[in-house]
Amino acid sequence: MSGWLLPRDRDPVDRTDRPITISVDGEPVTGIEGQSVAGMLLAAGRTSWRTTRSGAPRGVFCGIGACFDCLLTVNDVPDVRACRRPAADGDEVRTQSREETA
Repeated sequence: MSGWLLPRDRDPVDRTDRPITISVDGEPVTGIEGQSVAGMLLAAGRTSWRTTRSGAPRGVFCGIGACFDCLLTVNDVPDVRACRRPAADGDEVRTQSREETA
């Protein structure tokens, strides 16, 4: 073992790595407690989860909550910034669309 690796029982930030599951458009997505919703989606391979009025896909852009590209609906609350929202076990997440209607 090299000197920079710490044994699991001596993690300086006391991570628990407790798994959680959220539902995204009815599909289960698993992650680790403490991850943002955006982090869980990105780890699951989803790079976009919203569309603009023109139909352009959007996901994480700034990652710090300054923009509004990562909006989604969490537990029936619309326009939640996925990068700022810590995921909670059992969250119901829905993607959003702002496509223009004809």
